[in-house]
Amino acid sequence: MRTLLEKFYKTDISVEKFHYRKVFLEEPIYDLDVSNKSKTILSAKSYQINGITQSGKTKLLKNYLLSLKKNSYLYIDCSDVRIEIDKLNKTLANFCVENKIETLVLDNYTDAIEFVTVSQLLIASQNHFPIDSLESIWLYPLDYEEFLAHEHKYDSTALNHFFELGGFASMHKIYSDERTLYIQKTLQYALDEIEFDILCFCAKMMSQKISPFTIYERLKNSRKISKDKLYKSYENLVEKKYIHLLEKFNYPKATKKIYLCDISLRNALTIEKHFGRLFENMIYLELLKSNQICFYADLIDFYLPHAEEVILCMPFADERALFKKIEQIEAFLFSYQIKKITAITMNREGQVSHPLSKVELIPFDIWALGD
Repeated sequence: MRTLLEKFYKTDISVEKFHYRKVFLEEPIYDLDVSNKSKTILSAKSYQINGITQSGKTKLLKNYLLSLKKNSYLYIDCSDVRIEIDKLNKTLANFCVENKIETLVLDNYTDAIEFVTVSQLLIASQNHFPIDSLESIWLYPLDYEEFLAHEHKYDSTALNHFFELGGFASMHKIYSDERTLYIQKTLQYALDEIEFDILCFCAKMMSQKISPFTIYERLKNSRKISKDKLYKSYENLVEKKYIHLLEKFNYPKATKKIYLCDISLRNALTIEKHFGRLFENMIYLELLKSNQICFYADLIDFYLPHAEEVILCMPFADERALFKKIEQIEAFLFSYQIKKITAITMNREGQVSHPLSKVELIPFDIWALGD
């Protein structure tokens, strides 16, 4: 195992062009020794980076390591089949001491690997581990603003390109005729068989109210599966954030709406088409990544209590359609003193007069890039 660690230690880290994300790792504070023209880490945050497959965890870690001295860190991909965990646990601590490792990176971490004492520990995994000593970072697929950094130019085609590719940065390098199979194979590698089947069903039910029991009732007709096993796999998908659940306002026990981790999964996992639901899922992900607390309500896509705002997903609506929609939800608007109604569209802008709320139609790209 020492030979393998030596190989890891001597291997140069490389990162293809890195596009900065909205989350980042803080640089260490160094103690400078002027006489020896050297520096050592005085203090540094240790992190646990979580995210679904292809969300950019490894690239974020490697880009950070390139800012450090080459001989000060050790990067280990724990999924390497050559690693024998028992031997690694017996060898790693001494290796780090002997080589004065300040930053240790355990990518694709599994909790069978024991931590060692270093100035900075960085781990990355799809699974979140309850470790108080590590600051947690969730890395999601690209939001629209991050996506634009990968575009050669920002023009009217950018939004359509986003619908086509979604938030996986790697999709920019995959030929169009290979993208569907690429996503399928990537997910099949990252998930077990039942988790993958559940995700495929959720892709069909994107942006709809669906319960785990309903999923069980549907899937048991096509495969042998226990309810307990399905529920556990469903919970795993939620915990790893492959699917997201939205609660109904003031009804926590009501059936929750299901959203996918990225809009690209819809076309990759099902042939069913429904642009309105895809559009709604895309808006939900923007709210999620901006840490907005929101709920759904009857006839209302998203309610943001702290902002006293209602968001309606109306890709092809005009002022007349919006006015009719407002009439349907007027009781809710008055009951909760809604101050702002935002109808998000594909490209329509406009305003509607209302005695209580500010009402406007706003295109998705303008809304997503706004403050």
